[in-house]
Amino acid sequence: MARLTKNQKAALSKIEANKSYTLQDASALVKELTNTKFDSSVDIDVRLGVDPRKANQMVRGIATLPHGTGKTVRVLVLCTPDKEQEAKDAGADYVGLDDYIAKIESGWTDVDIIITMPSVMAKVGRLGRILGPRNLMPNPKSGTVTPEVGKAVADVKGGKIDFKVDKTGIIHTSIGKASFTADKIYENALEVLQTISKLKPSAAKGTYFKSIHISSTMSPGITIETKSVAGI
Repeated sequence: MARLTKNQKAALSKIEANKSYTLQDASALVKELTNTKFDSSVDIDVRLGVDPRKANQMVRGIATLPHGTGKTVRVLVLCTPDKEQEAKDAGADYVGLDDYIAKIESGWTDVDIIITMPSVMAKVGRLGRILGPRNLMPNPKSGTVTPEVGKAVADVKGGKIDFKVDKTGIIHTSIGKASFTADKIYENALEVLQTISKLKPSAAKGTYFKSIHISSTMSPGITIETKSVAGI
């Protein structure tokens, strides 16, 4: 068993054993537990009572965090020439089509989000073997395949995130930075949880929210009392 560092022991001492916290209290506590020299990400992990192996119990959605992610998101837009200026005006970092497709085929994937148009998916589709494993492949369900490329770029830059349940039934996503105020962390987390609640599959039976934990980079997880979360 790995030995705990002094900082890890100090962080654990601030969490009461077997206690579930309200979302508001946990949003404040996670800041106290963070002791990294860099601005840590704050993440939320939600275990759902679904069987993601069944198509009618897959949970995937989009949430727009009211206070953004705190991250600098690098966006590539693969589009036709008539849409290039729209994408640039919206804040896209890279804009083009054939030249960037060739660049990706050569191994370049130095972006966080790729947005494209339905009319060019025939070209973009062949990048699936490269982009798929890196979770960069554009998808209509996440809003990254759209004729409104400018709006999609603005949404992503403004704090829009997409998430989906993994094969173990857990949704894991970032909801901000430790430098955020506790209120901003709380409001971002609440937005994600309420969005997940609205996506409950009709085929899912029993308890939907099995557990919720919030943590920052390298901090212990804080258990959230699900009944304390409004609207779920």
